[in-house]
Amino acid sequence: MIGWTLQQWQAAYRSGDLTPVQAMKQLATRLHDSERALWIHLLDESSLLAQANALTDPDLPLYGVPFAVKDNIDVAGIATTAACPAFAYTPQEDATVVRLLREAGAILVGKTNLDQFATGLVGTRSPYGEVPNPFNPDYLSGGSSSGSAVSVSLGLVPFSLGTDTAGSGRIPAAFTNTVGLKPTRGAASTKGVVPACRTLDCVSVFALNVEDAQTVYRIIGQFDSGDAYCRQAPSRQSTRLPSRPRLGIPKDLPWFGDTRAKALWEQQLESLSRIAELVTVDTMVLQDAAALLYQGPWVAERFSVTEALLHKQPDAVLPVIRDILEPAAQLTAVDSFRAQYRLAELKRQSDTLLAEVDALLLPTAPGIYTRYAVRNDPITLNSQLGTWTNFVNLLDLCALALPGGFRDDGLPGGFTLIAPAWHDHALAEFGQRWQQHQPWQAGATGLDLPALQTPTTIDDDNTITVAVVGAHLTGMPLNSQLVERDAVLLEATHTAPCYRLYALANTVPPKPGLIRNEKDGGTSIPIELWQMPIEHFGSFVGLIPAPLGIGSLETVEGRWVKGFICEPWAIDDATDITELGGWRNYIATLKQDGAL
Repeated sequence: MIGWTLQQWQAAYRSGDLTPVQAMKQLATRLHDSERALWIHLLDESSLLAQANALTDPDLPLYGVPFAVKDNIDVAGIATTAACPAFAYTPQEDATVVRLLREAGAILVGKTNLDQFATGLVGTRSPYGEVPNPFNPDYLSGGSSSGSAVSVSLGLVPFSLGTDTAGSGRIPAAFTNTVGLKPTRGAASTKGVVPACRTLDCVSVFALNVEDAQTVYRIIGQFDSGDAYCRQAPSRQSTRLPSRPRLGIPKDLPWFGDTRAKALWEQQLESLSRIAELVTVDTMVLQDAAALLYQGPWVAERFSVTEALLHKQPDAVLPVIRDILEPAAQLTAVDSFRAQYRLAELKRQSDTLLAEVDALLLPTAPGIYTRYAVRNDPITLNSQLGTWTNFVNLLDLCALALPGGFRDDGLPGGFTLIAPAWHDHALAEFGQRWQQHQPWQAGATGLDLPALQTPTTIDDDNTITVAVVGAHLTGMPLNSQLVERDAVLLEATHTAPCYRLYALANTVPPKPGLIRNEKDGGTSIPIELWQMPIEHFGSFVGLIPAPLGIGSLETVEGRWVKGFICEPWAIDDATDITELGGWRNYIATLKQDGAL
């Protein structure tokens, strides 16, 4: 069970080879023998068995699956410390995200170590010990969600929760060869989470693969009216990037002398160029925004959490944390407004930048440092680690940190996809493509991940994707039927190479018939994918005349979507136009011949 993904946990339970009680008995020993610095509170065997025995519904999506949470997230009856014993309190109820996971059948195994008050990207700022990197203990594990990331990397749990304000859910992912999903700000409730910067904080997910991170995100990403900063998700969200997306990469990258990180990045770009178009963009606006996080008034938000403690027991707060927080007391309301005005300007500029590409592609970190080096220069090196993370929440973006292979010294290094708010599912879909293109191992376990389960749909409960092949294409006579129903164009792609296209007889305007023909041969036919609110789908289908209809259509990437199909009898007097290479080419020949 060490290094198992959700798929493997679920398969073991379904087969009857394992029960939650048996699993927790085995896991308890593994947890007890794990690196102590990972944990601030580790549940004992009796607590694990009590949770397992309470499970009654094996159909729950996370039935019997163990998980861990960062110790700035409330768990009923267990002290929340935020890595500061003097700050500790014992909550009476679970944080919303913990409650949702438990309701889904998950079993909590413990609360993980972190940089004190979630202030740091290093994983060394804790009185409970420094969390070592699982690949080389001399190096950083990353912070502030160090324990959460390492617990997943070591395969002790298939997923864990962290938090992310400045990169705390992404830097540890890069240093531990795990996935770090940093959702849209407010997509998951932060009720029951000790604030770092309350206006910016996000609950993040660490997992061994993208599929698992996405599953957990779907469970915790529920609107919570009890959290003033939780946001209602829009009814329509982008669910995928184009088949060959445009990814923006920086013109200039600071590496701070880490040549191994630079070399790995160049290898990553070479591999990614096979599945995406890489375009160079000016990212200065991102760096300008990043500077605001600690040089501007947002540090006062962090100070507000610890102000009383700093006055009464200043020695309870680590010196490096005090050095960061105490200057905030000198900030004024004027400083705050000036920074807000500057941020608004930068947000407008970043929106323009992001409109040029489908997503940004950046190194998660510009390098990695030893724990010794950080002890000697804690502020500067920590700041450097946040070069490509600090701006994300300020600019209201979502991000997905992905494994990107290994340096020649054996340490992992990852990259991050960044997109506007509510593009979380789209980034995850491309992340799965990356995993298929370049599989990675399960964290630091040395085990191969199981083959990715290819999703059969790209829609959520509110939308449906329709493949169009003829008169409904962009610019064609019937495209308005899509636009009038608030459908949006996702991408242009092709069918699987097993279809033939026919020009139907006696149709006005001219319409094609698409037939799947694996026996006699076919080819990939150009199509467009349009995403439509599901409430409008019925009226759209009602407009489709015989012999056409809506069925299931396979894309060249192996996805199945709803799309236009044709009754086989209709091709008896139709013209096979497959070799013309699509409907647009056929219409062009008609216009050239004067037939249209």
